[in-house]
Amino acid sequence: MGKLKHIIARIYRNSDIGYSIVRPIYKLYEFFLKNVSDEYIIKSKFKEFMGYKLDLDNPITLNEKINWLKLYDRKDLHTTVADKFKVRDYIKSKIGEQYLVPLLFQSDNPKELLPENLPDIPFIIKANHDSSGGQIVKNKADINWKKIQQQFKKRLKENYFYSSREWQYKNIKPTIIAEKLLTDKNEKIPFDYKIHCFNGKVRMIQVDIDRNSDSHYRNWYNAKWEREPYKWSSSKGNGKYTDPSDYEIDRPDTLDNMIQLSEKLSEDFIYVRVDWYDVDGKLYFGELTFHHDGGTSPILPKEWDENLGKQLLLTI
Repeated sequence: MGKLKHIIARIYRNSDIGYSIVRPIYKLYEFFLKNVSDEYIIKSKFKEFMGYKLDLDNPITLNEKINWLKLYDRKDLHTTVADKFKVRDYIKSKIGEQYLVPLLFQSDNPKELLPENLPDIPFIIKANHDSSGGQIVKNKADINWKKIQQQFKKRLKENYFYSSREWQYKNIKPTIIAEKLLTDKNEKIPFDYKIHCFNGKVRMIQVDIDRNSDSHYRNWYNAKWEREPYKWSSSKGNGKYTDPSDYEIDRPDTLDNMIQLSEKLSEDFIYVRVDWYDVDGKLYFGELTFHHDGGTSPILPKEWDENLGKQLLLTI
């Protein structure tokens, strides 16, 4: 079912004919979702992906607690920092603007996505209100700008909350942003460091290697840069998963600073994932995420889902 949804979403976003066919169906689906309780949707998705019933009365595993937080930890600040545009002001005030990826463009109007409105350097175009990644542009002359406009016109009409029930997305005003594409001295996309914080302290570090490729691996380390004995993998969409690599990643020189800044940013939250990019020793903030993989990706071996869950205190 998950693979079918992924295929339909791709057709919906990338084909005008697909959009014309799928949009009315999606609107009916969205109408249905609006009239179904958050708890029902969350429990149904959890059972579909995890294979067992979600216990909201006595959540034990980390995935259960993440889903509990979806329902019961809802603050206006969550909406502000989940907004990929508005979070910039939060980061500036909290830790300083030197950690922000340079902003090159912002507009509510997809028709303004034109080559003359964007610089002659590589960049990435994103919507601020969803979790669907972005459009990388390395050379403006290679881009079908009409197609890009149509894609973002469709994305701005979507409300990610109704399918995910991640409340922070519900009231974000959609807009489009473009940021400088971060690459290292070898013109490669830098590793993605995702710092998982429990109750204001770093618990584990996720390192995504060679994202958007068949060699996308995901390693797990503790704050001392020692390998963790589990995997928490995502689907790559090709039947494979982002499992750990069989080789080691060097401890980044910026690790101590990354940990300090992540704990500063996590002060106001029970559980949050703080994402960073290390570009040749310079740190850039990525995003704040409150429900890693929607709380619907198994942690293996299974006992580690429970072990990690016991370490996260639900303090509401």
